[in-house]
Amino acid sequence: MAQADASSRGGAGAATAEVSWDELRGAIGAEQVRPAGPADAVASVAPRMVAEPADVTQLAAALRWANDAGIAVAPRGGGTKLGWGNAPKELGLILSTKRLNRIVEHAWADLTVVVEAGVTFGKLQSALAEHGQRLAVDPLWPENATIGGILSTNDSGALRLRFGGLRDLVIGVTLVLPDGTLAKSGGKVVKNVAGYDLPKLATGALGTLGVITQAGFRLHPVPPSEGRTLTFRAGSVSEANRLIVEMQGSALAHTSLQARAQHDAQPEVDVRFDGTPAGIEAQCSTARKLAAFAVETGESAEVWNARQELWRKADSSAVAKFSVLPSHIAAACETVRKAADKGGMKWRIVAQGTGLGWVRLEAPKPEHIGDALATLRAEFEKDAGSLFIAHRPDGAGAVDAWGSPGDAYPLMVRVKQQFDPRGTLNPGRFVGGI
Repeated sequence: MAQADASSRGGAGAATAEVSWDELRGAIGAEQVRPAGPADAVASVAPRMVAEPADVTQLAAALRWANDAGIAVAPRGGGTKLGWGNAPKELGLILSTKRLNRIVEHAWADLTVVVEAGVTFGKLQSALAEHGQRLAVDPLWPENATIGGILSTNDSGALRLRFGGLRDLVIGVTLVLPDGTLAKSGGKVVKNVAGYDLPKLATGALGTLGVITQAGFRLHPVPPSEGRTLTFRAGSVSEANRLIVEMQGSALAHTSLQARAQHDAQPEVDVRFDGTPAGIEAQCSTARKLAAFAVETGESAEVWNARQELWRKADSSAVAKFSVLPSHIAAACETVRKAADKGGMKWRIVAQGTGLGWVRLEAPKPEHIGDALATLRAEFEKDAGSLFIAHRPDGAGAVDAWGSPGDAYPLMVRVKQQFDPRGTLNPGRFVGGI
């Protein structure tokens, strides 16, 4: 009989208690449970088992069993962002939503959709496109990333500028809580969660409050014609930032806006317009006037893959997400340059017009990357910004993924205790070690 020691986490089982994995097999079916392999590790922490429930009832049963047995659980969708966040303090079970992959309801006349958490973003967009609609976000690795994972990591790209973030687009969510009960927004609320805005609360919580099993979104029409992208090369990061600010302050109705900068090239600004051909042409004309001090270099839509390109062969590099005021993008680039130069590093930045951005650091020695990340975080937080480290290489040191939790930390702890009092879900992975 397969057995494991269950650790104690605030009453989630005695540290010396032995737990039979056969109990889990009996609860949801032996065919739904398998031993974990190297590919199932979460931030280099290896689990014991993987459960792939066939429906919400089985998922709830598996989570309830783990919670009662004192087994730490990590929810998983497509597995594209398992390395995000801190390493879990402990991990016994991966709970997969892979088989929860139905589009439950597409009310195309109302521009809404309800989907299960295991639906990939690519599958959802293809289904919506048949009715001329889309979920207006652009996450990383869209063909493999699942709806539950995208929500849990709050992963949205350049379209955020025009359509808002995921918290603006999600209109309902169903969570399985650690004790196996369901909490559903817009309907009967279970286990004392009344008063919480579940969709916004679950978005970006990294699966530490409950396992997302279903979500509803507001949709937008697919643009009537193919969009158009203009790229302008600026003489400096200050000029690139000036162009970003001027476009943001103008009457332009751009869909996306970003700046790209790196250690060995002049910065560039990309702007995208969607709409009718006549409307797009008028917008482009106005944009060119605003960018008269820069050089137009092309019209390729490939530039919107720049954020994802930061992750190419990233094993020996660090990739981090930062937040600054839009007017401080140039200062952020300069801060990165100084930190990188000190360690002899290469760097690249992709910054959205909202002030959210991503930076990649490459160094000959990993310890230099750790020092640079600590410096960047201190500088960004000093100016009311933030730095989330999504990936750092082995040898970079024990750099926390999140940084300072700020004044909100006591409230976050209370919310965690309300939803997951035994600390079953992703223990230690979130802000402040939650």
